[in-house]
Amino acid sequence: MKSYHSFLMMSPPFKTLGTVVGILSAASSARALQNGVGKLPVMGYNAWNAFACNVNETLIIETAQYMKDYGLLDVGYNHVNLDDCWASKNRSSTGEVLSDPTRFPSMNNLTDQLHAMGFYAGIYSDSGWFTCAGYPGSFMHEEQDALTFQSWGFDFLKYDNCAIPFDDVIREGIVGKYQRMADALAMVAEQTGTTFTFSLCEWGWSQVWLWGASMAHSWRINGDIGPSWSSLATIINAASFITQATNFYGRNDPDMLEIGNGDLSFDEAKTHFTAWALMKAPLLIGTNLATISSEMLGILKNTEIIAINQDPVYGTSISPFRWGINPDWTYNSSFPAQFWSGPSENGTVFMLINPLDEPADLSFNLSESPWIRAGREYAVRDLWTHTTNGTAVRTYTATGVAPHGVVTLLLQDAGNEPAGLWPPCAGEAASQCTAENGTRYY
Repeated sequence: MKSYHSFLMMSPPFKTLGTVVGILSAASSARALQNGVGKLPVMGYNAWNAFACNVNETLIIETAQYMKDYGLLDVGYNHVNLDDCWASKNRSSTGEVLSDPTRFPSMNNLTDQLHAMGFYAGIYSDSGWFTCAGYPGSFMHEEQDALTFQSWGFDFLKYDNCAIPFDDVIREGIVGKYQRMADALAMVAEQTGTTFTFSLCEWGWSQVWLWGASMAHSWRINGDIGPSWSSLATIINAASFITQATNFYGRNDPDMLEIGNGDLSFDEAKTHFTAWALMKAPLLIGTNLATISSEMLGILKNTEIIAINQDPVYGTSISPFRWGINPDWTYNSSFPAQFWSGPSENGTVFMLINPLDEPADLSFNLSESPWIRAGREYAVRDLWTHTTNGTAVRTYTATGVAPHGVVTLLLQDAGNEPAGLWPPCAGEAASQCTAENGTRYY
């Protein structure tokens, strides 16, 4: 957040192969924060993308009711989170942060209603002097604010990065700045028994994917998202180099969902949802649910995609196994990696993206994915058409993938491949294919 930091989207955090290799080697080095919450990605709603500062208690409760009525709570969207602008402009005489008396007259009443409806309740603050919209930040009030948020009944905290104090005041880097609130939340948990889900929103500064897991359950890896294909492609491209940072209890956060906003086409929205879900990112709806279309609602309720995001066995993100249009490891915000895969509880999941402005066929060798066994055939499940489409042997081709569209597959082992296939080795192994007697087939 917020708009005047959107330039960050244009600044890649790394551009050279040497830097990429260094990041990949250390991306999962931080010790995960395992404090009993946040094992799986948060699913829910955040009001910012749809309403910005135009929020009040009535709107939040109406939105929660829409989530129940539309079945979103039933499929896992169980958080309703405030963003900026809920507070009064000034603290109390004793330093407490106060909610706006007109728009949010009782935070306890708000959280009681949300809890009674079956939701967790989330709140927002900032690590600096002020929030991005100019309301009181939590710097030098971390413990006081954390106790206030707990007393109001909140369960989740999004923590932003605006109004940073002068160096000779803070005497900390960005890690220390965020550690202050992480320590305050740990104190609250010890004193009250309430453990917050903690979401860092520092826009991908200071290689957060290396240290975020030591203090939080998610961390933003980029500037603000926008409801456009160019924004989605930029974020997917950046995320493709740091997927190893995501696992249970801590994950990369590519920002809130824009499904239902702007001019995103149906296929672009499907690609957006697929990428976020399979990268194991938080899934926070950010549109006006009073006006959402049935087709966009259907995207958000795809339970086969949600099941990958909420996989109880594998907490890791999918990763690219081939970039496609570009040579592997190419940083290109217009044409991100096209071929991705990863393990899941029920098989190997594949994401194929067409970044072109025209339909395209997308083909790959199954064993390009490290999760596929050589010499086996695989049953193919399409997670968007919800159909099982025969078996794949060695290769798979998705034909006529829509512009900016996606194909999402679950491949399940279906036994040995047919006998007598040639060559005797498939994929990369073909370059070293050798019989037991030393005869080479390459």
